[in-house]
Amino acid sequence: MMRRMSGATTRTAHNSGRRTAPREPKYYLLKRALIDEFMRTHPPGHAIPPERTLAESFHTSRTTVRQALQELVAEGRLERFQGRGTFVAKPKVSQVLQLTSHTEDMRAQGLEPSSQLLGVDVIPADAHLAELLTIRRGMRVVRIERLRMANDEPMAIEATHLAEKRFPGLASQFAEGSSLYELLSVEFGVDLLDAEETIETAVADPLEADLLDTEVGMPLLMLSRHSFDRDQHPVEWVRSVYRGDRYKLVARLRRPA
Repeated sequence: MMRRMSGATTRTAHNSGRRTAPREPKYYLLKRALIDEFMRTHPPGHAIPPERTLAESFHTSRTTVRQALQELVAEGRLERFQGRGTFVAKPKVSQVLQLTSHTEDMRAQGLEPSSQLLGVDVIPADAHLAELLTIRRGMRVVRIERLRMANDEPMAIEATHLAEKRFPGLASQFAEGSSLYELLSVEFGVDLLDAEETIETAVADPLEADLLDTEVGMPLLMLSRHSFDRDQHPVEWVRSVYRGDRYKLVARLRRPA
């Protein structure tokens, strides 16, 4: 099937003082055409034609096709499986920024949550952790690392840090499938009230890519959460990396009074 990619060829208009939009590169025009042709008209799981077929259909090079597909995969619009091909991706999971657990977040989306315990360790606090948890440098910190999943699909790697002095025996009590917040409430009488969360971007390193079943260099959302109890004492510091192709974050904003 013959198709044509259209885009504006524009230049700066010096005489009028008005600036027009720049020329759109070929791969970007192809990317928009693929969104219209496949992502907006076909359901998740629909196969995308091979690179050679797309190059012939859109009268462009395979290099252009490959760049367009790579961006669509990075954005989470397409999924690529080794040896199988490229397919329209499932919709991203929307996570509202609020002080809730992974279980609560996933069930709110109609997904079945699960976790794989990657490790429970006791480590010495460096200067950064000591400041966050208001303890002395070198004091013992419980580090709980988990792989967070939804419908058995890996979504995030989460590392939680808590002062062992405040939560003695936590490392030995925490087990696969445990709810950390429930354990803190029931065993230690500590409930979280609020938190400060920082959002940054990162790219997947080899270990993260392997755990999250994605490619090295794929975009990640990195969230750092500093949580406090009702007396405003720090409880935990959490570092999480989420698959950028499967997650989007939602926040409700209100103007200050």
